[in-house]
Amino acid sequence: MSTNQFDKKSEAWSALFSEPMSELVKRYTASVFFDKRLWQADIAGSLAHAEMLAAQGIIGAADLASIQQGMAQITSEIEAGNFEWKLDLEDVHLNIEARLTQLVGDAGKRLHTGRSRNDQVATDVRLWLRSEIDLIIPLLGELQGALVDVAEKNVDVILPGFTHLQVAQPVSFAHHLLAYVEMFSRDAERMVDVRRRTNRLPLGSAALAGTTYPLDRERVARSLGMVDERGEPQVCQNSLDGVSDRDFAIEFTAAASLCMVHISRFSEELILWMSQNFGFVKIADRFTTGSSIMPQKKNPDVPELARGKTGRVVGHLMGLITLMKGQPLAYNKDNQEDKEPLFDTVDTLKDTLRIFVEMVGGQLNPATGVKEGGITVNAVAMEEAAKKGYATATDLADYLVKKGLPFRDAHETVAHAVKAAVSHNCDLSELPLAVLQGFNASIEKDVYECLSLRGSLNARNTLGGTAPAQVLHQIARHRQRLA
Repeated sequence: MSTNQFDKKSEAWSALFSEPMSELVKRYTASVFFDKRLWQADIAGSLAHAEMLAAQGIIGAADLASIQQGMAQITSEIEAGNFEWKLDLEDVHLNIEARLTQLVGDAGKRLHTGRSRNDQVATDVRLWLRSEIDLIIPLLGELQGALVDVAEKNVDVILPGFTHLQVAQPVSFAHHLLAYVEMFSRDAERMVDVRRRTNRLPLGSAALAGTTYPLDRERVARSLGMVDERGEPQVCQNSLDGVSDRDFAIEFTAAASLCMVHISRFSEELILWMSQNFGFVKIADRFTTGSSIMPQKKNPDVPELARGKTGRVVGHLMGLITLMKGQPLAYNKDNQEDKEPLFDTVDTLKDTLRIFVEMVGGQLNPATGVKEGGITVNAVAMEEAAKKGYATATDLADYLVKKGLPFRDAHETVAHAVKAAVSHNCDLSELPLAVLQGFNASIEKDVYECLSLRGSLNARNTLGGTAPAQVLHQIARHRQRLA
């Protein structure tokens, strides 16, 4: 019996073995029930490989036609839910190959010429991940757009800016939201970079050492769209590396972890802002839940769960790094464990991005064409909170510096002024001019402009600052960039 044939146990290597695989081992080593999601990538890679084999004269035109016909039927069966996935066949690759051979006979057996499951699975995972990245990048764009939409409506809304969760300086709420736009824009950039390194072809590396057949690997790369921005084919240049490394999956999971960290930080702020102690924002009821015992509560379950799922994704990153750290070249069965954490990372990130796009930006009402829901801002509560904690103290120090006082001296002077305001239970802007002049004689009536929240905001009119004019400039930049 040929090693390319399947016996009654449907094992591709059974002629070498004197006893069948135990049922326990079969269940332990099988991956078909989670790697079957790679079926489209597996079929695409197989068709590109078959077309190249025919072009190189390794298989005949009739065999190619049979393979194409068989793969078309398998595609229809899988899409219709009629394909029988068999545990005995271990993985997605052997399941599809066995069904192809059942449909088209020897032509199906010739498909595996010049390749191994090692380079086949490496190719499949890269193709699948590339297509997922192509879905994630637009979702990051949508989330940025939703944040920009909310920001544009709240340019003049004053929010207390915090450091150490202490009131620090007043900022525009729009400016605060645009900080997350910057984070998510870098996340998108990272995804583009990861895609470029993912989009390289291992197929043709065979088991580990290459193959004796005259393969045209660059032709396969072109067929599968594994090309750079100039259209040049991107092929793994070392067969050992091509079949064995999963750094592209680790890199993606690292990029996904950073994105989830940014989502988690935003989630934490939403959770704080929604609490009664802050009362800065509301989100639509459909993103909250109630309490089983306390009828007055609306719990921010979506942001809380996103915060929790961040730990899950970061855990997958640690798992993948640990998976690879002790592996000698080349392929090892350990690498079967790369798929579930990678799959779950992709699913978690996509689901989280989709729900945050709607939670932030709202849902389009088809009847009115207007987005409804999303973040509702309590501008009054934000501004009242900004009046606490002497948020314009730095502005008074800057005012004194412009009057000629060294900054360190100005800093000390303002500290005394704040102490006086605390003792009088009032804001700096509420201290009489005579009291302020008692700390420094150069203080004049115009000081009250710089001590106002609005004046503080407008004064920070430098690139990247929180002044409304600068915020509007950044919104316009983001609009152009995301268009």
